[in-house]
Amino acid sequence: MSVRTRFAPSPTGVLHLGSLRTALYNWLYARRHGGEFLLRIEDTDRQRSLPEHIRALVEALQRFGLDPDEEPLLQSSRVERHREVAHQLLESGSAYHCYCTPDELAAMREEQRARGEVPRYDGRWRDNTGPPPAGVKPVIRFRRPDSEEVVVKDWLHGDVRYLNSQLDDLVLLRADGSPTYHLSCVVDDEDMGVRQVIRGDDHLNNTPRQLQLIQALGWTPPEYCHLPLLLAPDGKKLSKRDEATDALHYLRAGYLPDAVLNYLARLGWSHGDQEVFTIKELISCFGREGLGASASRLDPDKLNWINQQHMKTAPVDVLCEGLEAQLEKIGLNPADGPPLEKVAEAWRERAETLAGVAEAARWAFSHEIELDEKAARKVLRPVVREPLAAVCAALAGLAEWTAADIHACIAETAESLGIGFGKLGQPLRVAVTGGGVSPPIDTTLYLAGRARTLERLDVALGYIDARIAAAGSAAQG
Repeated sequence: MSVRTRFAPSPTGVLHLGSLRTALYNWLYARRHGGEFLLRIEDTDRQRSLPEHIRALVEALQRFGLDPDEEPLLQSSRVERHREVAHQLLESGSAYHCYCTPDELAAMREEQRARGEVPRYDGRWRDNTGPPPAGVKPVIRFRRPDSEEVVVKDWLHGDVRYLNSQLDDLVLLRADGSPTYHLSCVVDDEDMGVRQVIRGDDHLNNTPRQLQLIQALGWTPPEYCHLPLLLAPDGKKLSKRDEATDALHYLRAGYLPDAVLNYLARLGWSHGDQEVFTIKELISCFGREGLGASASRLDPDKLNWINQQHMKTAPVDVLCEGLEAQLEKIGLNPADGPPLEKVAEAWRERAETLAGVAEAARWAFSHEIELDEKAARKVLRPVVREPLAAVCAALAGLAEWTAADIHACIAETAESLGIGFGKLGQPLRVAVTGGGVSPPIDTTLYLAGRARTLERLDVALGYIDARIAAAGSAAQG
């Protein structure tokens, strides 16, 4: 069977993280087998399927690199085709007109509940031969088969059997002529040539109804795979109101697209003990044999670790693009500091996210910094006043402001004063960055730049002078 998969979301809001995983699995399966990945926008809910939602959904997939092989198909553009198939079923005897009013259906369900039965349509218009009631617009219902059961063959769940007696005659066309989900889905999958339907297991109970329709139309059913849902870290169902369910939230938070896809791929699929994959590796390895049938919990720590591994090897231009957005997000001008590629290289081995890089490198782009009082009290002491002033003077005289020249300058100053390199390194770090953590001190000063470094050393010397003066006043008192 040829491979032709599809992702068919309803554009009623943001791209859900679980939906992104579904799209990814369809995309990977198609790419692995040299097939095609299609995108169908199920926009028949006109009140909720707003144009901006459709654009956002398509753009979100593009940002993760999951581009379809054909132009996205809008389901709303195919309503006439759906109606045509409904009338085809009507003419073949596989469907019929039902004239039940909403009040009659409500009363029917109420009576069934009172008898302890599962509410469902009772088929009262199935075999009607009398005249239709005046003034009532009918729906078209599917005549479910009289066979005992329908069997769904699923990659993960095996053969799932449903008794036909538990399924009612579903509506194909509403009274206003609009098609229902089951009809539209089946017709579009057939016309698009979809041969593999990979979707969430919340659709599993829809599949027997759709199989019945496919069989009534004489079509060949696709292969089915119903994926277990993603759960919150506490094991509960993900809430759509939680920002963490928005796939784009992770890009806004400084995660790399490939890292998010790597993380999602591993939530429900495995390939031995391997955890970190490039996209090429995912394509070459992904297959149904690695899929798991159990629900997976989100693990923020695992995502952070995977993103860190990707940051170590990502092309520097990818890091720079994301870093620029993160700096702007916290109100910093990327042009107001060192080259972004130097910043990315300095932190790629130690940061978990690009947001973390932007925050950690704030001092390299800010005109002013705030000294961490605890760090300053610890290292900017009167005893380092003379060495700090000496290295400040030496740095001011450097002909070239490179990391290598800065390192040599600090080393020579420390040697001339008879102290270790580290005795100067930490005071310099606190003076220039405001805190006690940064890349190696020569890289730190290089990133800060000559002007910022010297200006901040002057401020640090003033801080030490104030401490000396305060200590003297206290002694005199």
